[in-house]
Amino acid sequence: MQFSTIEGPVTVNVPDHGALKQAVGRRLAAKEGFALATLNLDHLVKLSSDGAFAQAYLAQDFVVADGNPIVWLSRLARRPVTLLPGADLVILLAEWCAAAGVPVALVGSTEEALAAASTALRAHVTGLEVALCVAPPMGFDPQSAAAETLLQEVAASGAGLAFLALGAPKQEALAARGRQLVPNVGFASIGAGLDFLAGTQKRAPRWVRRLALEWLWRALSNPARLALRYLRCIGILPRLLREALRQRSGI
Repeated sequence: MQFSTIEGPVTVNVPDHGALKQAVGRRLAAKEGFALATLNLDHLVKLSSDGAFAQAYLAQDFVVADGNPIVWLSRLARRPVTLLPGADLVILLAEWCAAAGVPVALVGSTEEALAAASTALRAHVTGLEVALCVAPPMGFDPQSAAAETLLQEVAASGAGLAFLALGAPKQEALAARGRQLVPNVGFASIGAGLDFLAGTQKRAPRWVRRLALEWLWRALSNPARLALRYLRCIGILPRLLREALRQRSGI
């Protein structure tokens, strides 16, 4: 399914787990880079007004559905996709890297969280090599000279995949720049995925996720920060429903 942005339509072009495994596996085997983004309603809010973010998203090679509303809208449009949250992809991507003998890098969050996430990843995934952990300072700019240095450091480490835990839009912008500067490295923007692994943030229980209520869990856990975000997400739903119905009708 396509979603409109200020710079043009973004397409969820990887519909399910099998398609993602095939696409990523092919790139890893060929030692070719890629950029993977996980689309959700908060991103769509930003994409409707932030031109730089939209351009970064359009530079992504793979886009998956990170959020049940994206899945439901795709079904309404008769272009169904499967839910593939960024937090769930960390272990999967790490397993595929280990199987291919590809080291990974962890970028974002804090040094303490990355150290804990590295330990957790290696405990979950036999044979995984974590080649580099980098926690950029506050105010990190993906377009800065420091970002270029970071990307070159990732490439020099031998990592074939970098997990980016910088939050949107920084992680997608860094991935887009990485595709230009270090084209043999893959980038996966996974938000809080490393913090969940490290235990520095607590994810909703599995039963909450099965009921598609993870958004409510998060809102209640930090209402001051997230209430306005979710109100904005609700605000764009009428437009998204119209878009889905137009695609369903082939208009």
